[in-house]
Amino acid sequence: MKKYILTGLLVWLPLAITIWVLMNVVGTLDGVFAWVVVAAQTVLPESLRPLLQDLRNIPGLSVIVVVTALWLTGVAVTNMAGQWILTQSNRMFSNIPIVKSIYTSVKQVSDTLFSSSGQAFREAVLVQYPRAGAWTIAFVTGKPSGEVAQHLPGDMLTLYVPTTPNPTSGFMLMVPRADVMALHMTVDEALKYIISMGVVAPPPSAAPGSLPPSLPTAGPTTQS
Repeated sequence: MKKYILTGLLVWLPLAITIWVLMNVVGTLDGVFAWVVVAAQTVLPESLRPLLQDLRNIPGLSVIVVVTALWLTGVAVTNMAGQWILTQSNRMFSNIPIVKSIYTSVKQVSDTLFSSSGQAFREAVLVQYPRAGAWTIAFVTGKPSGEVAQHLPGDMLTLYVPTTPNPTSGFMLMVPRADVMALHMTVDEALKYIISMGVVAPPPSAAPGSLPPSLPTAGPTTQS
């Protein structure tokens, strides 16, 4: 009896969690969309208010609106006029007290993480943490820069070490490149490995010794 119940749980649990997450996301978007509709009803002519109310009652419409808005924004900023508007809006937000510190920080992080030319979270690696002999998976986010780089010797890498099973929190490490071992698994495969606490291991994708050229095989590790 217990065996069959656990087997059934393993079948339905991933689907149930997926549906729960999607319903929460859609519910949040519907709530924001409803707030926007209510705000629009106060400024638009009374003849349009019944139409807005009907749109508000359509479930899932907020997802289509958000995706369409993101697509139109992406199309708009690819031309010269859109770039000018984006530059002016960035300049405006960067000059507002308090807002500029939050906006600038979030923009720098998002530009680094989601830029197609950036290297943040493009490689999964192994690093010894929290002590010598204990290995964990980390993601390369770049190289130390600014004042920090001036105080660090040699070739260093900045790593993000996620926690398990919640990878949205973690630790930032700056370690010598020679102490990092490159992995052939993709970032998605590494995240699955972390979230599953090592249960869902990706298959080997390359022969040992043929590591990516961007990161060398880890040599002798020195711990300070």
